[in-house]
Amino acid sequence: MATKTTKKAETKAEPEAAPKAAAKAAPKAAKETKAEPKDDGKDEAKGKKVAAPKSGDKPNALQKPLQPTPELSAIVGDKPIPRGEVVSKVWEYIRKHSLQNPENKREILADDKLKKVFGKDKATMFEMNKYLAQHLK
Repeated sequence: MATKTTKKAETKAEPEAAPKAAAKAAPKAAKETKAEPKDDGKDEAKGKKVAAPKSGDKPNALQKPLQPTPELSAIVGDKPIPRGEVVSKVWEYIRKHSLQNPENKREILADDKLKKVFGKDKATMFEMNKYLAQHLK
C-alpha cells in the first residue's frame, strides 16, 4: 500500500511543480518586453481612434441637437444644433468681432447680441457655458 500512496503523491507533486516554474518564468518574460523601447515613434494615446457612435446608440449631451432661444439664435442660427457646435460658433463670433478683452483674454466684452445672452456687459470664458445653457432647450 505504501507504493500506491507514493505514486499518488508523486503524480500530485509533478503538476503543481510545473505551474510554479511557469509562474516564475512569466514575470521575467514580462519584464523583458517592458524594457524594450518602441521604435515605431507613435504615441499610444495619440494613435487610438475614438469609436463612432452606433446608429442605435443615444447621442451624448454634447451631440444632442438643442433649440437655441431667439437671443442665441441671432448668433448661432435658428436650427437645432449640438451644444459643442453652439460653443464653437459663439467663439467664432467673439473672435470675428474682437470681443475678448486685450488685457485679459479670459474676459469677454459683450456687444448688443451677447448682452442679451449673457445678461451683463462682461463675462469670463468659464461663465460663458453657464449662460449658453440657459438659452438651449
